[in-house]
Amino acid sequence: MRRLPVFFVLDCSESMVGDNLRKMEEGLQAVVQSLRGDPHALETVYLSVIGFAGVARTIVPLVELVSFYPPRLPLGGGTSLGAALETLMYEIDHAVVRSTPERKGDWKPIVYLFTDGHPTDDPSAAIDRWRQHYANAAMLIAVGMGREADFTALKRLADQVLLFEESRAGDYKKFVDWVSASVLSRSQSLGDPTASPSVDTFDERVLSLVKSPPPGQADDSCVTLVGRCQKTRHPYLIKYEREQQNLATSEFSLPLSAYRLAGCYPLDEGYFDWSDPRSNNQKVNSSDLMGAPGCPHCGNATAFAVCGCGKLMCVNGPGEAICPWCEKTVGFAPATAGDDGGFEVRRSQG
Repeated sequence: MRRLPVFFVLDCSESMVGDNLRKMEEGLQAVVQSLRGDPHALETVYLSVIGFAGVARTIVPLVELVSFYPPRLPLGGGTSLGAALETLMYEIDHAVVRSTPERKGDWKPIVYLFTDGHPTDDPSAAIDRWRQHYANAAMLIAVGMGREADFTALKRLADQVLLFEESRAGDYKKFVDWVSASVLSRSQSLGDPTASPSVDTFDERVLSLVKSPPPGQADDSCVTLVGRCQKTRHPYLIKYEREQQNLATSEFSLPLSAYRLAGCYPLDEGYFDWSDPRSNNQKVNSSDLMGAPGCPHCGNATAFAVCGCGKLMCVNGPGEAICPWCEKTVGFAPATAGDDGGFEVRRSQG
């Protein structure tokens, strides 16, 4: 039986923390359930999941639909699109059966690539290699999850680039239903010489075909910071989302960007395995960040205390504490009234 390989290449960078990552996991589960209800899909569809953050890895190798179990997705620092493409090309080379004069191989693979940000590596070489050697042998659909995705890079990579924006309740379900329907449509058309690979019909209120990069995209859609719990030593991730504000007087109006607290999320040590190991010297001033969370592990009053080593930890008030990063004793004093100049904090790669 000839197989229809389907690869999901999923952005697992820090900006996906919280609801976005949970929705992606639930969406993958819904796609699988939908496909399992179709006899054509059960006979032909094989699924694989590749995750990418600071590094890229195959989370689930190509496996038949009936044996596929949606994985728990990781989280890491960075958005290595080039590494994701290299991993995808490796999997196609080693997992997809090619046709020979003696036998027919697998059907043309379908690749769904989902990302919500800008690459933190240089994907140019990988994109060029994909276009030269793989683009005609696979159907790649790139989906930007929001306007902050790098549509310039995605348009270089794929002929079919979509923008998904969740503006109403139920939009994400419609998006997941579209993914399921597009796989089912391809599965049911196998063997039909008149069928042509194309993007399945979608609701234009939810998905739009990108012909040129949409305006208003920016790298800094969010700020993420990594800290450790003083008591448990477990890591956590603080996320701030950009908020546009207007400073208005009777004479002028000045648009300003600031970042409002979105949440503080517990991490495990696997986060560092998925993060780009290269040093990151990007910083943000604390005066640009609105809100400070408590620790998600021990409940300390603030997770936004900075040790002399430059890294974040949690504390429950003024006094001495042992930094869970450098193991040195550090003293914290009460905030001084009127001291609102802020201080520099090392930010993650997003």
